[in-house]
Amino acid sequence: RRWKSPNTPSTPAQELVEAAIKVRNNAYCPYSNFSVGAALRTKSGEIITGCNVENGTFGPSVCAERAAICTAIGQGVREFEAVAVVAYQEKEFTSPCGTCRQTLAEFCAQNMPIYLAKPSPARVMVTSLGQLLPHAFCPAF
Repeated sequence: RRWKSPNTPSTPAQELVEAAIKVRNNAYCPYSNFSVGAALRTKSGEIITGCNVENGTFGPSVCAERAAICTAIGQGVREFEAVAVVAYQEKEFTSPCGTCRQTLAEFCAQNMPIYLAKPSPARVMVTSLGQLLPHAFCPAF
């Protein structure tokens, strides 16, 4: 893994982590019991959150990161400066899945910080989109 060592987050990062923890409680995940919350900070400083929503056929399920991005896009926001992802996993940090990484790449800079947090907000790993998805597909328009 090319991630940086876990460290204590700065105040703006802590605010994102706390927002992700709060929205994680709204997750609808009766099949996996794996609740995830995500919080995006927009360029204007607004925090937009999302949680995972499962479906019995699994295909229509939505991850927390994509839920937050879709909410932001629906509000007309397309510029982001950071994201935090939190699950209830104590042993490992939960990172965005491949689909979420590619979705983030559509709207976010490769050097955008991604804060991966364990249930305890003091334990945060800082990485970037470029580290998680170094060769993202980006169509040239």
